[in-house]
Amino acid sequence: MTITVKKNLVSEAKYPLKCPNPMTAEYITIHNTANDASAANEISYMIGNTSSTSFHFAVDDKEVRQGIPTNRNAWHTGDGKNGTGNRKSIGVEICYSKSGGAKYKAAEKLAIKFVAQLLKERGWGIDRVRKHQDWNGKYCPHRILSEGRWNEVKAAIEAELKALGGKTSQSKTNTTKKTTTSSSKKKTSYALPSGTFKVTNPMRKGDDVRQIQKALAALYFYPDKGAKNNGIDSVYGPKTANAVKRFQMMNGLCADGIYGPKTKAKLEALLK
Repeated sequence: MTITVKKNLVSEAKYPLKCPNPMTAEYITIHNTANDASAANEISYMIGNTSSTSFHFAVDDKEVRQGIPTNRNAWHTGDGKNGTGNRKSIGVEICYSKSGGAKYKAAEKLAIKFVAQLLKERGWGIDRVRKHQDWNGKYCPHRILSEGRWNEVKAAIEAELKALGGKTSQSKTNTTKKTTTSSSKKKTSYALPSGTFKVTNPMRKGDDVRQIQKALAALYFYPDKGAKNNGIDSVYGPKTANAVKRFQMMNGLCADGIYGPKTKAKLEALLK
């Protein structure tokens, strides 16, 4: 049975604050709220306040509410104004996460069914599902993580997706399409350095570091919201190491924040 979504969309007057950019989504990001509010209250508060923080859907034990159109970005993953999470993912908040209990369990169950429905509608596989933590390291969805159930939740989504007749393997067609589209946009040549780069004292500086930062920025992994030129500063400090770590995590590499031959090769492959 199709889950009906109740819409309470942010006004267009608030687009510059809450969802300023058109978006063609590529991922779904799952969050746990930090309170015990209902979906209706979560959405009403989000669209009514003056913070830029925003998300597309809230799910409680009874319903799914929408506050941001899925063709607009939302500021929900903390990875900056050009971050892949913020710019290319649909945010789904699971309600009643603070206290847990029966209401939370019912909300999570409905969220699992709803995420599977979103995947089915888009022809995506389970590989398109992410947790907030994947984008910027924040411990979220906190309840799922603290209970050690992230893989269990993903497996439940995949089972629901299979029951709906959707793809349960990687989204090969869409991935190919994305790669082709991305490649056509990235004509700039990046003279990536050889060797190993990591956080040191004093921190390593120079054009080699700048080239790494520019390559990461081109793939939306080196954002610094509000900073000129994405905050590229030619310094291999914690910010750069964190961007490298997130890139490695998303591309099947050892996520240690150290730039080396394998990270260089993967960057070059994606920037061709």
